[in-house]
Amino acid sequence: MRINLASMFVDDQAKALRFYTDVLGFVQKTDMPLGDGVSWLTVVSPEQPDGVELVLEPAGHPAVRPFREALTADGIPWTSFAVQDVHKEYERLLAAGVVFTQPPAEMGPVTTAVFDDTCGNLIQIAAM
Repeated sequence: MRINLASMFVDDQAKALRFYTDVLGFVQKTDMPLGDGVSWLTVVSPEQPDGVELVLEPAGHPAVRPFREALTADGIPWTSFAVQDVHKEYERLLAAGVVFTQPPAEMGPVTTAVFDDTCGNLIQIAAM
């Protein structure tokens, strides 16, 4: 058994696709229109094009908004992405205009930072 898909609720799929590809550097894998302006939209890491796909899910379900608002209010990231060097990635993303809610922090053997994905989520980057 292995993880094939991970989902991320986003406010706007087109905006999310631009952010996740143009800013973060992921690669679009799937864009299958489902009607009503919604797509089955996935991105992958260019380092693992056949790896886990991140589904950019429309956040239209009524339960999504209060859940995401509660996570954001408490500063809890939706998910975590692995990077080689948190400080280097932090500087790269800052230069690209990304807003961080937590700058790089050393937590024992792990370094993390948290940013706003502009689509309704906080995302953590981490390196060991």
